[in-house]
Amino acid sequence: MKILLLASFLSIILFSSCGENSTTGEATADGDSVAVKTDSTTAPNTRIQILEAEGATLIDSTAKVENLGGGFSWTEGPLYVADGDYVLFSDIPANKVMKWKEGQGITTFLFPAGYTGDTAKGPKNEPGSNGLLLDKDGKLVLAQHGDRRIARMKSALSDPKAEYETVAGKYNGKRFNSPNDAAYHPTNGNLYLTDPPYGLQDGEKDPAKELDFHGVFLVRPDGKVELVNKDHKWPNGIAVTPDGKSLIVAHSDSENRAWMKYELNDKGLAASKSVFYRFDSTEKADGGPDGFKISKKGYVFASGPGGVCIFNSSGKFIARIFTGQATSNTALSADEKWLYMTCDNFFYRVALK
Repeated sequence: MKILLLASFLSIILFSSCGENSTTGEATADGDSVAVKTDSTTAPNTRIQILEAEGATLIDSTAKVENLGGGFSWTEGPLYVADGDYVLFSDIPANKVMKWKEGQGITTFLFPAGYTGDTAKGPKNEPGSNGLLLDKDGKLVLAQHGDRRIARMKSALSDPKAEYETVAGKYNGKRFNSPNDAAYHPTNGNLYLTDPPYGLQDGEKDPAKELDFHGVFLVRPDGKVELVNKDHKWPNGIAVTPDGKSLIVAHSDSENRAWMKYELNDKGLAASKSVFYRFDSTEKADGGPDGFKISKKGYVFASGPGGVCIFNSSGKFIARIFTGQATSNTALSADEKWLYMTCDNFFYRVALK
């Protein structure tokens, strides 16, 4: 979603007062690996709200939300990597992918990450990568705002280099707007992606925009791109349910804060749709649907109003993590005992049961 400049400013103030032992630093503009570390401190203005008894089976109401690092511009797209036990996440305005590992803090993993062209000619606001994921071969796949494509890093995770190949970049001969998030189907290799205009310098009014809609797309293993739907103005976070039967899409529309569920047919396209969950006008917490992850048991950990909203597989709202920040996305560790959260210019985590 768009950077919330005021929220970012306030977040920096909050971070500066959240603990005497905390340290933070900016990664350099040329992409050198610079640690951005903080002793694990309790993030300010955070709390856990249990809405249903089922929520208490996932998270303790007294769980500590930890601040693992700050000093970024706008964090997004967290990806837990089991082989190495670390997390990657995007810093979109900085055009970087960062790496956090327990005991080592945060370092630059990739630069550039989302825009690889002439910086004088490219977008200035949000040029970097957004959603991150792994393909079936364990290669890093990135939703690249600036290059307006889904790309794959050519090198292995153990030897990262900012060299990419295009997975998909066009629909019917027209360039994507700025791919935001993506998810693989668990069995057939289909890749689903959302394509709002947030990475374009002037958003939906950018003269470089080629598509006249913001779609949800399917990329076949052979590279063919098909339209799933163009029903909503701001498609954002996306995930496939563990059984592979449904697709859930977050819509970051301030007037329609909803997650939609699409039942998939045997061709991988939408056979029907329904509302998975929608906030009505009585919800006063700031923030909208953005990135999310689904656990092995079907629980949805979704960035939304207030921080992170937790839903069961039926769309019942069972718990909420108030983060005190504009929250963009989440990631689960392999054992699903930790939830990682990208929150404005910070990187948080909280223990799950």
